[in-house]
Amino acid sequence: MTDIIANRVCAELEGDFVVFLIGMRINKPWKFWRWWPVANAMPKMLIELGHKPELGLLHARTHAGFPDILVVQYWRSFDDLEAYARNRDAAHLPAWQAFNKAVGSNGDVGIWHETYVVKAGAYENVYNNMPRFGLGMAGEIKDAIGARKDARLRMAAH
Repeated sequence: MTDIIANRVCAELEGDFVVFLIGMRINKPWKFWRWWPVANAMPKMLIELGHKPELGLLHARTHAGFPDILVVQYWRSFDDLEAYARNRDAAHLPAWQAFNKAVGSNGDVGIWHETYVVKAGAYENVYNNMPRFGLGMAGEIKDAIGARKDARLRMAAH
């Protein structure tokens, strides 16, 4: 089990960063031959990115439920994210091309993503009695005291 941090902490990341949400929705569960390759592609990408931190992924966490799967990712920059997406030698581009060929817009499987560029200091967070989580996995943990005591102070502290 992950160690619980038994006090209030917050996470800080130096500079700008990117929060990337990506997911899929199983629209036709009986067509497993359509959605299984899509669901199976993301773990391969995350393993690849985990082995190559120079590509810019800081942290990722998968949240699975039916019919949706969501992966929350923290990236060093939009340029890193885009470079990975377009890299012909990485796992993403062939998976994307296979999806477009096998599924495209036929309605069997939905896919989506949202990209947020977070400017330095334009965020706040707090964790209490939690293991490292979310931005806390991508950034540095600090005690939520003094200028980090409450949300407004944390926003002003950056």
